[in-house]
Amino acid sequence: MKKLYKYFFRGLITILPLALTLYVLYMLLAWMEAMTLWVLRPLFGSFYVPGMGLVFGVLGIVLIGYLMSKHRVRKALSFVELPFTNLPVVKSIYSSLKSFADYFSPSGKQGEQSVVILRMPGNAMEIVGLITRRSFADLPAGFLPGERVAVYLPMGYMIGGYTVFVPVEWVQPIEMSVEEAMRSSMFAWMARPPASAGSGTQP
Repeated sequence: MKKLYKYFFRGLITILPLALTLYVLYMLLAWMEAMTLWVLRPLFGSFYVPGMGLVFGVLGIVLIGYLMSKHRVRKALSFVELPFTNLPVVKSIYSSLKSFADYFSPSGKQGEQSVVILRMPGNAMEIVGLITRRSFADLPAGFLPGERVAVYLPMGYMIGGYTVFVPVEWVQPIEMSVEEAMRSSMFAWMARPPASAGSGTQP
């Protein structure tokens, strides 16, 4: 019976990530198909080819990206954002999500997007974090003097995190992308890197 439970949970752990990924992709595709059908039905009637939603969804995202590269469009968007940046509760949610998205944007501050190991003097513990700020000129007075950086310490399963302001000598950059660090932190660093082709099997 114990082996049966063991095989069941091993199979469940194997199939669950794949099933959830396929489910999310299916829901996204279904939403795109429904939106495309809603937009095109007044123009083309009942004519519809399965897969058009995905095509139009990708084209729409590319079009939005192209338009956002134009200064006039970005200026117009600032007026659209006014309700989201002025209402008390909405402002906090929208600003946080926008700042988080801008952090991963290809046009963001690439020099500030780095993964580091945080080591406090006299403490053997190491913490992986993301440098989010190197300049504090625009922040209110009161921060400790000296060259410092802001380091975001994500918590497991994306339930939040902490931002600490530490001396620059406390951090050491590591060869890891921001996306990889966030993905590893999300699952509490439980994922193991794939074994290299030349390495032997572990005992």
